Amino acid sequence: MKKKLVFIISFLAFCGLMFLANLLLCPKSTHGIRQADMLYSQPEDSIDVLFLGSSHIHYDINTAELWDSYGMAAYDYSAAEQPLWITYHYLIEACKYQNPKVVVLDLYSPARFKDDYQYEYLETNLNGMRFSLNKLQMVLASCEKDRIFDYFPDFVNYHSRYSELTWADVEYVFQSNEVRNAFKGYTPYFDIVPMERPEFDQPYSGGLTVKSEIYLQKIIDFCADKDIGLFLIVSPYMTTNEDETVYNRVHEIADYNGLEFQSTNYFYDAMDLNFETDFNDVSHLNYWGSTKFSNYLGGEIKDRYDIPDRRGDPKWESWDRHSKEIRQEVLEATK
Repeated sequence: MKKKLVFIISFLAFCGLMFLANLLLCPKSTHGIRQADMLYSQPEDSIDVLFLGSSHIHYDINTAELWDSYGMAAYDYSAAEQPLWITYHYLIEACKYQNPKVVVLDLYSPARFKDDYQYEYLETNLNGMRFSLNKLQMVLASCEKDRIFDYFPDFVNYHSRYSELTWADVEYVFQSNEVRNAFKGYTPYFDIVPMERPEFDQPYSGGLTVKSEIYLQKIIDFCADKDIGLFLIVSPYMTTNEDETVYNRVHEIADYNGLEFQSTNYFYDAMDLNFETDFNDVSHLNYWGSTKFSNYLGGEIKDRYDIPDRRGDPKWESWDRHSKEIRQEVLEATK
């Protein structure tokens, strides 16, 4: 009995140490890992509007602005260059814990990245999600068979990160839930890079890969089955005629399914975007551009869906703290 007890205690201690090591060593990137990880800290059934897609979401969708202007309880659940097969499994994961009224899906990635297996940011897309059957299915959809164990389990990606650890890694592991649930995915950036307004006029449609089209339809069907509103968009960036070819195909799919698709690259003036001051780089808005775009997009969402104003309700007070944190971050970045 003593030997068995020692074995059990030793095994539990080993599991605990491995769990702690995993938390410490996992990268804490705000390009997708934190967005996925912090979802689990959100109050249950508190997210009314779930934003899905690539980095265009967590750069461009200012959840603090949506809260301050509309009382919209929104969350940016996204990762860099996220393909639609990962977005599909993110949607399934989110709906285990939340019951969103509307999903807003950005379609930049399938227009720009065409490979059936996209590895450049795969770790960033995978590592924030908890282990589950859904995650395993996501890995299988994302990796060729001979590369699965390069990414699964997550620990193989960062087990040698010991020399890179900082005090910030320790603080992150021991953050209170109050600190964690004030994060809503949005990450403001403050570079100002003048851009030339793009010109495009593409009447043709096509260019959406078979795999992307299959998973877009899976997302559409999932939302229909769950009675979740689905709004397809493209956020503002330096689009091209090649990209617009894909968006024309998305428009056809949206029309076939009775959905609305809005490429906001046609509405620069409506959102008062300034190409001299509102872009962080060729593909992303900065903080000031995200505020303008989010204010515009919030109005478009409110016009189409019955989204309640949650301001003043104690269940949603974490969005008040989120807004305060973003204002403080802006203040510090612009001193």
